[in-house]
Parts: sequence; structure tokens; C-alpha cells
Amino acid sequence: MAEAVPLWRAALLCRCPRCGKAPVFVGLLTVRDRCPQCGLDLRQHDTGDGPAALVILVLGAIVLGLAVWVEAAFAPPLWVHALIWPVAILGGAIALMRPMKAALVAQQYRHRASEMGL
Repeated sequence: MAEAVPLWRAALLCRCPRCGKAPVFVGLLTVRDRCPQCGLDLRQHDTGDGPAALVILVLGAIVLGLAVWVEAAFAPPLWVHALIWPVAILGGAIALMRPMKAALVAQQYRHRASEMGL
């Protein structure tokens, strides 16, 4: 059995947790059924709502801190906040969800590999 790729690499590049070559996603957040390079069955690795909950907590803390800092430092009108933060939240959520979901798929592969006989 080949050694699993490092977690950070599988997560940041959104690659297969076993071979590290093929993308783990089809589209934005849909996990492939099977890795086209090594044949790893990715249907067994269901992340559920874990990535979304973690992204909400992390991104919420970051955006809240930045919003408080911007308000204290610059005191912009409310319409500026209404323009800045929805864009920051949407962009941050999209940017964080893929690596977070890929990291959880890689973690499941590492910790379930012995259970599934891989």
C-alpha cells in the first residue's frame, strides 16, 4: 500500500488522499466517486456538515474581528460595512470550504484505511 500524501498537501491542493495526483472534487464541492489515478473509492468518505460548521466558526471569528477593527480604526458609515462584509464572507466561505472538506476526506482516509482493508 502506498503511503498517504501529507494532510496539508491533500487539503490545500484538494487532491486524492492516497495518490495526491487527481482532484478529489468534481465541480465546486462534489466529491468524486473514485480517484481516476489510483482507484480509491471516495464514496466511503462522507464529511457531512463538518466542514461547513468549522468554516462558519473560523470565518465568523475572523470577520467579526476585522469588522470591529475597521469600525474602531476608521468609523465608516454603515453602508460601507454592508458592502464589505457580505463579499468577504462569501469569498472566504468559498475559499475555505474546498480545503476544509478535502482535509476531512483525507483524515477519514487515514483513520479508516485499516477498517476498510485498504
